[in-house]
Amino acid sequence: MSRQLHLGGFQIASQVTHSHAAWRHPASDTRFTTPDYYHRIGRILERGKFDFVFFADLLAAPVRYGDDIAEPLRRGTQATATLDPSIVAASIGAVTSKLGVAITKSATYFHPYELARIFASLDHITAGRVAWNIVTSLTQSEAQNFGHDDHLAHEYRYQRADEFVRTALELWSSWDPDALVLDKESGVFADPARIRRVDHDGEYFRTRGPLNVPHSPQGRPVLIQAGSSATGRDFAARWAEAIFEIDPTPEGRRAYYDDIKSRASDLGRDPDRVLIFPAFIPFIGETESIAREKQAFHNELADPISGLITLSVHTDHDFSVYDLDAPVEDVTVSGTQGLFDTARRVANRDNLTLRDIGNWYAQGVLLPQFVGTASQVADQIEESFRAGEADGFMVSAAQTPGTFNDFVDAVVPELQRRGLFRTEYTGNTLRDHLGLGPVTFDAPQRLQSVS
Repeated sequence: MSRQLHLGGFQIASQVTHSHAAWRHPASDTRFTTPDYYHRIGRILERGKFDFVFFADLLAAPVRYGDDIAEPLRRGTQATATLDPSIVAASIGAVTSKLGVAITKSATYFHPYELARIFASLDHITAGRVAWNIVTSLTQSEAQNFGHDDHLAHEYRYQRADEFVRTALELWSSWDPDALVLDKESGVFADPARIRRVDHDGEYFRTRGPLNVPHSPQGRPVLIQAGSSATGRDFAARWAEAIFEIDPTPEGRRAYYDDIKSRASDLGRDPDRVLIFPAFIPFIGETESIAREKQAFHNELADPISGLITLSVHTDHDFSVYDLDAPVEDVTVSGTQGLFDTARRVANRDNLTLRDIGNWYAQGVLLPQFVGTASQVADQIEESFRAGEADGFMVSAAQTPGTFNDFVDAVVPELQRRGLFRTEYTGNTLRDHLGLGPVTFDAPQRLQSVS
């Protein structure tokens, strides 16, 4: 069979996604605090044979822009109101049977034991369908919510995250797959010889172990990352099995794809087991004209201040002090450096002002918009896939759940007709869907993918 692409559906457990206009769209469901909201999305994506639904997350309300929460709350920007995605994941898992659920958890303000226990439990509850999006928290407001005056410097965040992942892997490997005996006749619950202490004593973390959750169906969650800076790319190439990427240009996506694959290969990993997922927002219509009307209507609902509020959060830099109608200045940011570099690169190329960037950010946080009939959108996906930009794609909604319904009902059948996407699930776990193979032990306290 020829190479097929993968699909993830992007979400935040919130009123917005990448699109800040999403909650204002007349057709959007705004009941994001209810289980039905997420159950509906999960069922739609599973009907479309998506690999997974992906939840981004932040650990603080957006106060960086002008040091004020009033405008973010009034405008409903990212992170003003967000549920804990681990709770949402369990809820979606209960009403689906195949769809993977990927959730974001920080390696900056939690402890590996707590996180390892959460993900091992979720992997059991979802029967092996969970993934961990590893992030390093990047804003001062997040640090202050966890009792610190400021966040760790960029390099130290990744050093801490590296030890965090290693420690979590040790904890997940502390139970052998056959350690749980459950022999009622003999009265043996578990075999102690197949369960090990971890005794991790590192620079950032100490934990004795073992984990008190038995070995889960996948052995551990699928590991996802979104590194964009040089340090972040090294981290992603070392640990990630799937990588979420934002770049609005084909040349940027190709360069990122080649760079990550090369870094993974240099680290001794099989680059085919490091899957790259660029994101886009689709606008689909019965005709191209209808699709472009949908796009224009959505984009007009976005406002530049909302975009700059979120840009300030992502970069941990206050953009309220700059002239909206001036070019984007060359400033140093301490947050998401790669994303700001992308924005500045395109701004310099197209002579964009800060207001333009704010509008663009509010329309979709720099995501490209794929617009047209189902066939035309499938053409854009196929072109990107075959041009070496992606192994799969993250579909982000302009309105919920309409965008996902349109994509599943119209574009997925077109991709299937072209042999680019599965017509049925062929496995049960998320690792099965992504073609990653099972996880097994190669030594005590360590897990590794089987090639």
